[in-house]
Amino acid sequence: MERKEPYATQEEFNRRVVRYRDIPLIELGPGSKSHIVSAERITVSFVTAQPNIYFASHHHEPEQIVIVTDGACDTILEGKLYHLEAGDVLIVPSNIEHGNYISDRGLRMIEVFSPPRRDLVAKLEATKKSLKT
Repeated sequence: MERKEPYATQEEFNRRVVRYRDIPLIELGPGSKSHIVSAERITVSFVTAQPNIYFASHHHEPEQIVIVTDGACDTILEGKLYHLEAGDVLIVPSNIEHGNYISDRGLRMIEVFSPPRRDLVAKLEATKKSLKT
């Protein structure tokens, strides 16, 4: 297929494209790490969780969409368990208590937050700063 538009310059590309694996990992908790990409109105977290760990119930103001890409978990949402497998997408409304039991297969998931998760962005900035020293 013929393309009519010119390709972005390297400078334009660098302003808009991030390779998330080049971003330093932050620790979300024991046994779980994430690459964080954030913009003005959204944060995306690329999470890898080791088998058989637990994320305690918590809540936050940003809405959250969870996309399971590999493995499985039982998510606690308002006191009930939801079993999630690769391909499942879960919507977590603002300020709803939620947590996770990670399966013995571990878990890879993408989390999308809006508005941005300022705490995760701050953790990333602190990690970047510590790597420079």
